[in-house]
Amino acid sequence: MKALIIGGTGIISSAIVRLLIERKWEVYVLNRGTKKLPDGAIQITADINDEESVKDKLGNMHFDTVCEFIGFVPEHIERDYRLFHDITNHYIYISSASAYHKPARNYIITEGTTLANPHWEYSRNKIACEELLMKLYRENKFPVTIVRPSHTYDENHIPLGVHGKNGFWQVIERIRNEKPVIIQGDGTSLWTLTFNTDFAVGFVGLMGNPHTIGEAFQITSDESLSWNQIYETIADALGVKLHPYHISSDFLAEIGEEYDFEGSLTGDKSVTVVFDNSKLKKAVPEFNPTVSFSQGVRIALDNILAHKELQIEDAEFDSWCDNVISALENAKSALKNQ
Repeated sequence: MKALIIGGTGIISSAIVRLLIERKWEVYVLNRGTKKLPDGAIQITADINDEESVKDKLGNMHFDTVCEFIGFVPEHIERDYRLFHDITNHYIYISSASAYHKPARNYIITEGTTLANPHWEYSRNKIACEELLMKLYRENKFPVTIVRPSHTYDENHIPLGVHGKNGFWQVIERIRNEKPVIIQGDGTSLWTLTFNTDFAVGFVGLMGNPHTIGEAFQITSDESLSWNQIYETIADALGVKLHPYHISSDFLAEIGEEYDFEGSLTGDKSVTVVFDNSKLKKAVPEFNPTVSFSQGVRIALDNILAHKELQIEDAEFDSWCDNVISALENAKSALKNQ
């Protein structure tokens, strides 16, 4: 079996590449060649947006499955259709579970849940991509499968709700130093975190499966945790006491426009969602997530603490957190003393 992976070095796609190699697929990875691939992957160095270069590099190759991990707007889908409609039996598009209706009308999410997200342009673009792909499937028999991940992480990342532009590390430092840590809402909404090796099993099981064509699948863990539990699990793994500071998502969205909290919180992480993976499990019976968050976060922390290059500081966000908390504490004092 031969696969073409567009991207191939991200949190999700890197685990899929490794599993495909392990399962003896012939794996081609098309990207700009800036990161080392695992042994066994075949590099095709090209900018996916340079269609003539991509056509030249691919030549007369044909693929059992083409997997698109970096398609974000309908123009990317139009490009992919031009490039791949004659050279693959199966095209899998990575969408996003953030495309589901926000707020959800039912906290239990299935593939039939309505797609609508007025709070996040990223999600609306994913919905537009899905709609175009299904049009191409219905009218042109383009063999598409849509996959909707939720919050997937790996050994190089710690999943959080509220963080700055440089990612998770500054929040980990605040937890380690027992400084107050901002958690959206009251921390009781439920969330689902999926380790990338578990995700890969579900995804690879869909590849080349004719029963998945024209369908959408969500791939997530079966474990749901409150955000308080998520942060407490991180603090426990670090061996420190958590000092949570709860702030409403609406307030964070108003004062933190530079961090796009309306999209990432109001449009995603502040809403309770519990995913029903029964459709995926019917298509891929081997899918059975094995990495709990308490295990996954320890894997990630052990790796991150051992690699300084993964510890990216963010003094601006750290100062922002201090200022927000201080302002709210001053407001509390002023109101109490009226």
